[in-house]
Amino acid sequence: MLGLRTLGAGLLAVSVLAHAAPPTHFGVVLGNGLLCRDQTSNRYYFDYLSQHFGPPYKREGGAYWFRTDEAMLWGVPVLEVIVSDESYPYRFVGAVTDTTPEELEQAIRRLDGVPYAKIDGSRFPVRQSKPGSRIVYFNTRSKIYCAKFKPLPPALR
Repeated sequence: MLGLRTLGAGLLAVSVLAHAAPPTHFGVVLGNGLLCRDQTSNRYYFDYLSQHFGPPYKREGGAYWFRTDEAMLWGVPVLEVIVSDESYPYRFVGAVTDTTPEELEQAIRRLDGVPYAKIDGSRFPVRQSKPGSRIVYFNTRSKIYCAKFKPLPPALR
């Protein structure tokens, strides 16, 4: 009987965690990562997101996908955060925001002072900051990410 109560309490805790409000340091931790101001460790971000938002809801396109209900960055709603998995040739952290790339770029410049430049002449231009953060179109929304090369395994160096 005690085992079932413990299991029930654990499941309730996980359920509450998965729908909990984002931690107060979400903007600092993820914001700096997305702006390429920090080391891009996919393990760090995977553990951080799992701890505060529960397990990823899918694994697709070389990434783990986390839902981030009620999360905000630069005053913009963040719908999902993605973290590279071991199959992808880069380490990255990214976020899907509920705004256009133009609006996201303006919000980042206004609140963090980071300028972005359009790096191509396409109809849907990619924007990049000097540290390497990129903002791209994601259907009617935007995706911001920081990607870095993975180092060689120790045996190959």
